[in-house]
Parts: sequence; C-alpha cells; structure tokens
Amino acid sequence: MDEGLFKALADPNRRRILDELTERDGQTLFEICTRLLTKHGLSLTRQAVSQHLAVLEEAGLVRSRREGRYKFHDLDTDPLQHIVTRWLQPRPPEDTA
Repeated sequence: MDEGLFKALADPNRRRILDELTERDGQTLFEICTRLLTKHGLSLTRQAVSQHLAVLEEAGLVRSRREGRYKFHDLDTDPLQHIVTRWLQPRPPEDTA
C-alpha cells in the first residue's frame, strides 16, 4: 500500500491534481483539466489527466463516483493519515531482555 502511495505522490502533476481536489472536491475530468490549464499553465491531455487519476485512485487518494453521465472525483486523505500516524505516533519501548 505505501509503495503505491509514494509512487502516486512522486509526480508533480498528480500533486497538483490533489491540490485542486483539496481546493474543490467532486470535480469532473473536464473541470480538473481546465483548472490545471488556467491556474498552472499545464496543457495535459484529458487522457494524461485520466491516467494520473487512475494512479491516484489505485493509491486510494481519489475516489470516483458516477452521477448520470458524469464521473466525479473526490479526495480521500485516509492513506495520508495512515502514513503520518505510522511515523509520528509514539510506540512503546521494545524489550531488550
């Protein structure tokens, strides 16, 4: 799970997609492409953004839902919380006896 998460976060374009979903959750592919172009000057094809979204979904960072003919993408921060608690949560000392 962690390896896929780090792979997803390694790409700057995927991090920008996550930033956009943080700013406004529940966007369609068209909305994400438009925001990437207008705010970041990224002219990625719809297919490229769709592939990035697939990697983010596989890592559990994005959930998709269909409403009629539209597919909306929502941010899911649970995997990030798992990573943070993994290293920041205090652990009991190990027995050396």
